[in-house]
Formats: sequence, C-alpha cells, structure tokens
Amino acid sequence: MFKVVVNNLYRFLRASLTAILYLISLIVWFIPLMSVGLLRFIFPFTKWRQWTKKLMEHLHRVWLRSNYFLLKYLIPMKWEVTGLDQLILKEWYLLISNHQSWADILILQSIFSNKIPPLKFFLKRELLWTLPIASWACWLLDFPFMHRYSKTKLAQYPELKNKDIETAKKASAQFKKIPTTVANFVEGTRFSKEKHDLQKSPYHYLLRPKAAGIASSLAILGDFFHKILNVTIIYPPGKVSLFDFLSGSIKKIIIDVETITITKEWRGDYKNDRYYRISFQKKLNELWRKKDQLIKLKLQNF
Repeated sequence: MFKVVVNNLYRFLRASLTAILYLISLIVWFIPLMSVGLLRFIFPFTKWRQWTKKLMEHLHRVWLRSNYFLLKYLIPMKWEVTGLDQLILKEWYLLISNHQSWADILILQSIFSNKIPPLKFFLKRELLWTLPIASWACWLLDFPFMHRYSKTKLAQYPELKNKDIETAKKASAQFKKIPTTVANFVEGTRFSKEKHDLQKSPYHYLLRPKAAGIASSLAILGDFFHKILNVTIIYPPGKVSLFDFLSGSIKKIIIDVETITITKEWRGDYKNDRYYRISFQKKLNELWRKKDQLIKLKLQNF
C-alpha cells in the first residue's frame, strides 16, 4: 500500500513538473509570437506581412525544437519510430494519423521536428476559449479552427455542413505561401470504446475516418502536395491519457510513418464528383483497414 502511494505521488510530481516546464516554454515563445503577430496585422503591407510570417514560422520551429528536448530529457520512454527516411524540410506534406490521446500532438511535433515543416493541425474552435495561450498561438500561426455542430443543429441548418469545408479551403490557400505540413486527425475525435461502439466502427482500434477535410486540402494544394504521411501511433494496451504520458508511465511507444506518393487518383472534386468521392472514401477506408491490422500486429509483440 505504501509503495502504491509513493509511486502515485512520484507520478503526480513528475507529470506536474513536465506540464509546468511545457507551460513555461509556451509562455516564453508566445510573447514574441504575439508581438510579431500584432505587427503583422497593424501594418498591411504585403512584403512586410510576408517577412513577419516567415519570422513567425522560424519562431514556431525553434519553439517546437525546445519542446522536443523537454520531451527527450524529461520523459523516459523507448521510441520505436520507422519511416522517417528521405523526408524533406522544404516540402509540402499532408499528414494523417489516428488519434487516441492529447499526447499525440506533442509526439507528432517531436518526431517530425527539423525533418519536415512544422505541423498545422485542424483544431476545434472551442479551444480558443477552453485552452487559451496555446490555441491563440496556433491561431497566430494560421492553424485552421473548425466548428463542431450537433446533429440537431445540422438538421436545422443543413448549410452548416459545408462550413468546415470552406474553412479548410481558406486555410489551405494560405499554406501555398510557405512549405507546410497540414496535419489532420481524420477520425475527428480521440478514440474511446464508447465512441467506437456508438459509430459501429468496422475497425478494432480505430474510429471511422472522415474524408471531406483532407480531400479539400488535396484539391486546393494539389500542385504543392506531393506526399501523404500516413502515421500510426501505437500505445501500450489499454486507455492512455495525457497524464500517463507526462508522468513517464508509458515506457514504450511505436510510431510508423508510411509515405504515399500523391497520384492523380487522389485529386478531384470531392463535393461535386460522386465517382471521385466514392473512390476517395474507399482509398481512405483501405488505409484505415491496414492501419488497424498494423496496430493489432504490433500490440501482439508490445
């Protein structure tokens, strides 16, 4: 009993220390980001805005690099990562991944740090007031923020169904200006047994993928995107929380990165071309089927 209490206290203190250091890092880098961001909006000169945007992207990269070192030295964990070869820093990528924990964002930012352009996630708009500072920094860095509407509201206002697609289009158009990695948790939410059962998901370890957002990004940035990074994050069996990650309770994590060349079959008009829409959904579902099999295989030998 005493050992359990001591172990839980140790986990709590480690998680608290790690979270505090991440928060300090966030605040330290948010101040210059906010300063440059304000200057960017105050002066509406095209060249000035281009220069300040590049400066903000540089600050973003340095911030992520500092977080990488925090993760490396504060959280004792074995990393089994495959598929990072031949990635290019000055390239446009579309990254898709399964989603199980808030830790996924920290993990993806860390393993791809200094290998590809900083990740730009599609985030929920609610985060702007539920997770201040971090979400504000993301907003300054042109992360796209998506609405989440209830089924009841969508039934009342069907036009809202296309609002997130329009948001994705506007954000993706911004990404043409500088090499970018557009990251999308295509399941739309974190995995849980309850959500899995509610969806009647055909997969064992995954929720159903949503195709519209990434199809829109491909349509707009088709000439820029050359590769899809299909990332699979595998934790130890059981439910994993951000606390488990920060406290060092997770001793091993497996990340598989599959690079897919974007051929003409991946591009098309998702909204108006029914054949393309069905074909795209089939390709994405097949990726998810293989991802589910990979997770099952890796968990057997975890």
